[in-house]
Amino acid sequence: MSAIKSCNTKPEQHIRKALHRKGYRFSLNSSKLPGKPDIVLSKYKAVLFVHGCFWHCHNCHMFKWPRTRKEFWDQKIERNVQNDKKKQEELLNSGWRVGVIWECAVKGKKRLTIESIMEDTIDWLHSGLTYFQIEGSCN
Repeated sequence: MSAIKSCNTKPEQHIRKALHRKGYRFSLNSSKLPGKPDIVLSKYKAVLFVHGCFWHCHNCHMFKWPRTRKEFWDQKIERNVQNDKKKQEELLNSGWRVGVIWECAVKGKKRLTIESIMEDTIDWLHSGLTYFQIEGSCN
């Protein structure tokens, strides 16, 4: 498990490159903000989390409960989910807008195109809505 990255993952890199190509500037993994968001767009008072479907218990084809050490994994993943909710709530309460892009939207058999992810993300940035989420296709 020590080889598993918590930041600078492939899905994050895809999102960052696409945002940068579109002219958006941001900072990364700000330890000054709750939850240390993956991408911080200060100009829009918005943060983006690029969540791994396994580690954050997303209800999609990419999440499977481990068959061994069930109690350990139940506690670990549930702790992650509760921590996500708490940190997102703290961000929202302090005036930040929160976006979540799930790993299954960027990779996997039900992924979306990076163009459609960027279109939805940019629409959200300019909308003023406080929360937004993108996940892989249902089809």
